[in-house]
Amino acid sequence: MAYWIEVKARYEKTLENGAQKRVTEPYLVDALSCTEAEARVIEELTPFTSGDLSVISNKKINISEVFLSYVGDRWYKVKVNFITIDEKTATEKKSASYIIVPGNNFKDAYNNFIDGMKGTLADFEIESIAETRYMEVYPAKLSGQDV
Repeated sequence: MAYWIEVKARYEKTLENGAQKRVTEPYLVDALSCTEAEARVIEELTPFTSGDLSVISNKKINISEVFLSYVGDRWYKVKVNFITIDEKTATEKKSASYIIVPGNNFKDAYNNFIDGMKGTLADFEIESIAETRYMEVYPAKLSGQDV
């Protein structure tokens, strides 16, 4: 079973003014293990970094889905409550899920989320949308497929 794993990498980054600065940045990776996620981040970042590149932490994240087919330079975390009716008590139940969506701003993220939910038969409500610090999201690399 694959998981979404947050990997924090530390490396030397060239700033807009040309200066070098040591930064720690988070990445989100779809992987089978933390080891695979770390290897993927190192593979993706190595061509763009100079000097020391190290992974300082990794952890599994409670993410239900990532909408990758949309455009944006930032990543937003949407907390959505799916609403069901308990047939025995006839009461409304809410089940929270977290979905990552890209967007250039809050409005783009909201629109991308709503567009991604088209065709969903379940009732839902958005509880919150928050910008994440993720620099990039890396979906799983399937064998024979270049992503």
